[in-house]
Amino acid sequence: MVMKGLTLRGLEVFEALARTGSVAQAAEITGLSQPSVSQQLRNLEKALGTDLVDHGRRPMRLTQAGRSFLARTESVLAELQMAQSELSVMDLGHLTTLSIGLIDDFDNDLTPRLATLLADSLTRSKFKLITLSSLDLFEALEAQRLHMAISAHSGEVLEGVVEYPLVQDPFILATPKGAGGVEAALRDLPFLRYAREQLISRQIEGHLARQQMEFEERFEIGSHMALMAMVARGLGWAITTPLGYMRAARFHDGLEVHPAPFGAFSRTISLFTRTDWSDQVPKEVAGMTRRLMQNQIIDPALAQVPWLNDQLKVID
Repeated sequence: MVMKGLTLRGLEVFEALARTGSVAQAAEITGLSQPSVSQQLRNLEKALGTDLVDHGRRPMRLTQAGRSFLARTESVLAELQMAQSELSVMDLGHLTTLSIGLIDDFDNDLTPRLATLLADSLTRSKFKLITLSSLDLFEALEAQRLHMAISAHSGEVLEGVVEYPLVQDPFILATPKGAGGVEAALRDLPFLRYAREQLISRQIEGHLARQQMEFEERFEIGSHMALMAMVARGLGWAITTPLGYMRAARFHDGLEVHPAPFGAFSRTISLFTRTDWSDQVPKEVAGMTRRLMQNQIIDPALAQVPWLNDQLKVID
């Protein structure tokens, strides 16, 4: 039995306070008044029988009990948000076929969950889900081999295609842990590039060219995981994105990430469909995908790299 006074609203308020350290910002996030935020926190602390924050400090700091309880709170809220996403899945039983392609950036997190949710909704349909590079996905969509594709935007005008933006994914710098910071890494280590034929490489190289930045061409790597492994081994530095960084979780012990020192730039991840198939289904799949991205990727990324706040975000 849940103890009296422990409410979902109280948990949401506590999480917002822990993240911002400010009653005003927590009120803005939760949509409550500042007195209501303070009251919710008092009710929660009374229910638990302990102080969760040091009320004598500004910005607020968590107590040891608060830090311990925050981990549980974040887990509970994430599970509730995921349950809400799953309950919000549309009924796709009227479709006879559905084919969707995704870039492999989501293999660890989003793709398995999305495949499960879609398959559960396609009660009488033929379902196909594949992962390809962005450029191959656009080709398959144009050739009508796919109904929908989730990919980075190429920056080009796509005739006969409807776009549903999902996520803004900023470019960041990845360096070996202990390399001495950004300046030392750029000075002492080589640039590890994505393979030239990849869309992400074209976007990075285009930005560097506009900034009139040139680096020696020694390494060109077609595998994202191999690229991150090389950075973690101290063989060089790379430009990637938070989605790419989170996908390389097994190498995080050897990586550090920093804001891109060549001017801020980002890519947009979107759901694309042909205009002759742009009914309610793509819009609903896009909405479900945004919720999954927020819960599965963005929230964990911001917890690890808080300076990405307002840069890595869902596009409503």
